[in-house]
Amino acid sequence: MNKNIARLFLAASLGLAASAFAEPDKKGCTDPALFPVRMPGYFIADCKSAEFDGYDFKLLKGQKNRQEGKFNFVTYALERGQQEPGAVAILRNYEDALIKIGGSVAATLPNNWITGSVVLDGREVWAEVQRGNGRIWIRTIEKGAMKQYVVADAAAMSNDLRATGHVAVYGIFFDTGKSVVKPESKPALDEVAKLLKAEPNLRLWVVGHTDWVGKVDDNMRLAQARAEAVTAELVAAYGIHAARLRGYGVGPLAPVAGNDDEAGRAKNRRVDLVKAP
Repeated sequence: MNKNIARLFLAASLGLAASAFAEPDKKGCTDPALFPVRMPGYFIADCKSAEFDGYDFKLLKGQKNRQEGKFNFVTYALERGQQEPGAVAILRNYEDALIKIGGSVAATLPNNWITGSVVLDGREVWAEVQRGNGRIWIRTIEKGAMKQYVVADAAAMSNDLRATGHVAVYGIFFDTGKSVVKPESKPALDEVAKLLKAEPNLRLWVVGHTDWVGKVDDNMRLAQARAEAVTAELVAAYGIHAARLRGYGVGPLAPVAGNDDEAGRAKNRRVDLVKAP
């Protein structure tokens, strides 16, 4: 569905018209794209956004559903003198708006929060709406892979291998929980293949690393599968002799950064090339 049409549905569902607000929105903040029309009597008190981040969307019984992609967080505050709508009215408005454009509700805690998702223009978007004490908090993630702007070239990889015996490669991508090498990994794989072809006696251990989200044993298996997938791709697509490569998985056991935020976890999700004897 076209995004403009989707927004019209949202506006109709919320039953609101654009108007001047008594309290000014925080400079630089706008309504989230998924919910472009706000509840009456509120202004934007704060906002945050990131081109790529992760968030654990609430589910029932303390469970979480982690999603990664383009992140947006908007905080609405009730204007002075305005009466706060009932909790049911707030959450039902956003629930109906989401369903109106083909979305679905994943979980809800009555009077507190609602989590749901929708696919628009081929992109999956997750949203969490929470209310309380004159505030409405809306977090959204438009799923997508982090853009890898910098990929080490073959010469830099060779230098690191000589200096330290290993090199981290961050341009090899997989879907969450999967071990299939994604097409956007090609620039990094091109450089690894170039390195191997320039140094015909070089043998490599391809080592898969993960963050610590999930169970350790599951991450160990995933890291091993990803390492083996990379070696298979180098053999099949680039003609590298299989005897020169061996895949190993160490999961979350060798982090290079903290795992308490997405920036650290992104650094820990990597493939290392280790010079083998």
